[in-house]
Amino acid sequence: MSRTEVNGMSAPQGEAVRIDGKAMAKAMTEEIRQKVDVLVEQGHGLPGLAVVLVGNDPASEVYVKNKALQTHRAGMRSFMHMMPESTSQDELLRLIADLNSNEKIHGILVQLPLPKQIDPAIVTNAIDPAKDVDGLGEANTGRLALGLNNGIVPCTPLGCLKLLQSVHQDMTGLHAVIIGASNLVGRPMAQLLLQQNCTVSIAHIHTKNIQELARQADILVVATGKAGLVRGDWIKPGATVIDVGITRVPTAEGKSRLVGDVVFDEARQIAGHITPVPGGVGPMTIACLLHNTFQAAQGAL
Repeated sequence: MSRTEVNGMSAPQGEAVRIDGKAMAKAMTEEIRQKVDVLVEQGHGLPGLAVVLVGNDPASEVYVKNKALQTHRAGMRSFMHMMPESTSQDELLRLIADLNSNEKIHGILVQLPLPKQIDPAIVTNAIDPAKDVDGLGEANTGRLALGLNNGIVPCTPLGCLKLLQSVHQDMTGLHAVIIGASNLVGRPMAQLLLQQNCTVSIAHIHTKNIQELARQADILVVATGKAGLVRGDWIKPGATVIDVGITRVPTAEGKSRLVGDVVFDEARQIAGHITPVPGGVGPMTIACLLHNTFQAAQGAL
């Protein structure tokens, strides 16, 4: 595959090819819809996804509404549960227990972050592992760490992997560097890349000479939430760069725009392939949530 073409996309000679997560997510959602249609034709009910939002964080509200919209586009049922900021942990756990026992619901997602009075670990682990479509509970996390194929993989790392697979048919022996060691992205991403036979390094806030490590990466995944952390001179020529970060920053015109953890205009002059922000990892995260929900529905048959 040439540097200037991937999935029908092109780039000027000397610039990285943009990996179009939006287009990939649209195709993936349509494929899921077709599978749902077959499921219904076979006499089964529609897969159902329950999304729970506690509080009124504006960004979370946007994410939740978008997830509901995409769930409907995939031909599945969406169940929304909006709870006030004052919701207690016990109240939330009672709702989760009800959702666990509801046969119409195959996937449960509790939107993070949660109010300070609620422990996210307790809430996540209260979700039935078979319905934990975010893949963040201890059961699914453990299955991934053991290299088992019978668990649910977290949506964002799974989306990143699919983006990488659009560029690399075989990742065996490639050096993958992940900047960010969170349980949401960095750690599960490392497990997925190990399963692809990559040599994996994880960098974090305490890593020394992080720029030098990043420059060794054939695959660079950045998930820190720190806008513009990775500059062009951190990148190995021809590397594939997956930018998970997304931050809204003010512009000189008094407006705002979304940027990633990687300085895109610098990185695209050095990298071989790169995800944009927005339009890269974000849409694939939601598509993988739909994928996980469909898989959970199949498992419940």
